[in-house]
Amino acid sequence: MFDILLIATVTSNLDAFLRLLFAVICGSVLGWNREKHDKPAGLRTNMLVSLGAATIMVIGMSFTAELGENDPGWLRIDVFRLVAGIIGGVGFLGAGSIIRAHGGVHGLTTAATIWVSAATGTACGIGYYGIACMAVLLAWGTLVIMGYVERTLFGEED
Repeated sequence: MFDILLIATVTSNLDAFLRLLFAVICGSVLGWNREKHDKPAGLRTNMLVSLGAATIMVIGMSFTAELGENDPGWLRIDVFRLVAGIIGGVGFLGAGSIIRAHGGVHGLTTAATIWVSAATGTACGIGYYGIACMAVLLAWGTLVIMGYVERTLFGEED
């Protein structure tokens, strides 16, 4: 695990800022679609979720790197616990966007988008920009293309 951290360790404040900035950009791409369709969790929400996840990862990795040699053995900082915490915490946020009304459930796509925003923010925080880009591209394609397919073939609103 420590080898992974050495590869992805935050090397400077500029590096940390770029990771956070890239997370905001990733969140904005996903949030733009939700905003365009006038959904409750839109542009700012997705940007902040992605930024929050990236911030938690940058802080955790920086702290782990600082402790590195001074780890007394009984103190183990596991960044994967941070990932689990992000996923669980964002699940509650997504659940808040799901509404049961008129005999149906609405907001599942928005909840899933929030979850993906957190995942891309996590990837950016770790420094895995390629994975973040692939995830955003696939998620955006899913929102746009499948939204069009659902509206065209099934007359459904996303």
